[in-house]
Amino acid sequence: MTSKLVIVESPAKARTLNRILGRSYSVKASLGHVRDLPKASLGVDIEKSFTPKYVIPPQKKKIVGEIKAAISKARSIYLATDPDREGEAISWHLVQATKLDKDDRPVHRVVFHEITKEAVQEAFQSPRSIDMNMVNAQQARRILDRLVGYKLSPLLWRKVQRGLSAGRVQSVALRMIVDREQEIQNFTPQEYWIVDVELAPLEEKEASFEARLLALADGTKLDISSKEEADKVVANLEKAEYAVEKVVTKRMARQPASPFITSTLQQEAWQKLRFTAGRTMAIAQQLYEGLPLGKEGSVGLITYMRTDSTHVAASAISEARDFIREKYGSKFLPPKPRSFARKAKWAQEAHEAIRPTKIYRRPEQLKPFLDLAQLKLYELIWKRMVASQMSAALYDTTNVEIKAGNIGNQPGGYLLKASSSVVKFPGFIVVYSESRDEDEQGERADFIGASLPKLKVGEKLLYLRTSPEQCFTQPPPRYTEATLIKALEQKGIGRPSTYAPILSTIQERDYVTKAGGKFHPTELGSMVNKILTAHFPRIVDPGFTAQMEEQLDEIARGKYQWIAALQQFYPPFQDMLDKAWTNLEKVNMTQASEETCPKCGRAMVIKVGRFGKFLACSGYPECKTTMPYIVKTGVSCPQCGGDLVKRISKKRKVFYGCSKYPKCQFTVNGKPIAQPCPHCGKLLVQYRGDSAKCVACQRKVKLFGLEKQKEEVAL
Repeated sequence: MTSKLVIVESPAKARTLNRILGRSYSVKASLGHVRDLPKASLGVDIEKSFTPKYVIPPQKKKIVGEIKAAISKARSIYLATDPDREGEAISWHLVQATKLDKDDRPVHRVVFHEITKEAVQEAFQSPRSIDMNMVNAQQARRILDRLVGYKLSPLLWRKVQRGLSAGRVQSVALRMIVDREQEIQNFTPQEYWIVDVELAPLEEKEASFEARLLALADGTKLDISSKEEADKVVANLEKAEYAVEKVVTKRMARQPASPFITSTLQQEAWQKLRFTAGRTMAIAQQLYEGLPLGKEGSVGLITYMRTDSTHVAASAISEARDFIREKYGSKFLPPKPRSFARKAKWAQEAHEAIRPTKIYRRPEQLKPFLDLAQLKLYELIWKRMVASQMSAALYDTTNVEIKAGNIGNQPGGYLLKASSSVVKFPGFIVVYSESRDEDEQGERADFIGASLPKLKVGEKLLYLRTSPEQCFTQPPPRYTEATLIKALEQKGIGRPSTYAPILSTIQERDYVTKAGGKFHPTELGSMVNKILTAHFPRIVDPGFTAQMEEQLDEIARGKYQWIAALQQFYPPFQDMLDKAWTNLEKVNMTQASEETCPKCGRAMVIKVGRFGKFLACSGYPECKTTMPYIVKTGVSCPQCGGDLVKRISKKRKVFYGCSKYPKCQFTVNGKPIAQPCPHCGKLLVQYRGDSAKCVACQRKVKLFGLEKQKEEVAL
């Protein structure tokens, strides 16, 4: 008889634990949940305090049987599922499915946040019982989501079209995307001009620099909104005399960011590696559960990847500091270890941030054992952790104010500013530097040019030339994976385990598509959002959803009853549902088209199905002819001259390809632009922000003005 049986979720985790625990333990994998609510029915008895009816799915009956057989041969059972609510619930379901609660054999719950020998041994020396508060929080979330999904979906089927569904948290994310799209559509660009003046010291003409016009000499902000105004200002500046008014140099310290939590890892992996949230979590799971490293065997490389805590164990901090001292020297090590506190009140400080399990296991050492994606993500996590314990980067920032005066009839003159920032000590940035926030890509930062010459107050300057530039205000940017996750986190919507599923679900349902890495609501998504906003305002209200998340956190801490949370939520929801069934009229998603049916000659109409728009004969059901719906871009294929059309892949991603496919297989990811590349004359496609990229020479081209605005809105 096996003395000790350990049950985990995945075979990879089982292999790693087998190596650590040795022959006295037997390790079995449950392959995730072994019980769930039934698919064919609601599975929740609302009249009996929302009692859930759990079943063992058919595909899990075999594995449950195998676990029961293994239990019968063991003297003690250890449940080593993941250290979060989902993992706690899996352990509880295992007990219920195998009737361990009616067995007299000891059942232990062991929790560890990294799969290393030290962490695992410590966990097995300090087992505990299953935390029913955490289990109940997971049950409450599961039942809430089931009530919303199974009650709302039939309404959408009847009133809009079959196959639709709505989720409690996903619907809020959809609303955020639709609201942002509406802001963009309603946005009116405003013209403005920026004026840069090239100046130089009188005795050092080669040491020229640029200063930006900011205000009148008295400090009044100067807004230039037309070419006529810009021309007048330029004419004045050409006649002006320039002198240094003020010089301020400051030593600035830039501190490193904290180690990753789930949301920041997903954001940085998107911005630096272009990994989706789902891909990031899948790879992180592999790194956490363990990968074979030659003679070392299977080793867990990072701590648990679903966390909202920036706390780091003292031993890991000490190891990081030792590594930094040896590798970079004492200058790169702050006097005291850094600690990071989460401001979010729901952060679980008992958990750790995402970090390498061993700092001395450098990314370059793992190249023979990891695939490219695994190595890139591990390197990102490793660098962020090391940098978090390093010294600040030091910059000398110089701001120079320059007065342009003595301009004929212009009293007072103008005020210009030039700035420079020079790295004096690199600190942590020798290892890692954060990506720039994509929300700020469209914003014009303070003007910082190249390093400035040494300037003194009162010094006269030589005027060289003026560079006026026409600009237009930009609408708020569409959400990317990174910025949507950041916005959800800031609003308190979702938790570490839910960000990736939220993003994948709204794409799978065809409520949003991705173009150029940015989310665009589909017509179907906009219609569903309109219905939910009108008839279920609480469900799609970010504030209400955040309150529900906090309530679930309170349940997990044992400060709120899960049945009470359901009883509070359901009656108002059912009331909204009853009114919607009565008041919501049938929505006709069919649109007319210019195409005719090739079989019967009747008009074809545009319909929306599970996989997007398609053309169908208006004579249905007599004629069941259907055809693909093609959106032309008005741009010719560079290979064969055919039309480039918008297409959607099986994974719901937007791309553009030739209408003569499969004869011509030309495709591009960005939206084609009518104007050719000014460098080589080839095809330009939409790129990030206000630029396009040539598919041939790969050069980037800035797009300014209203034409660019029209392109973005049309996208």
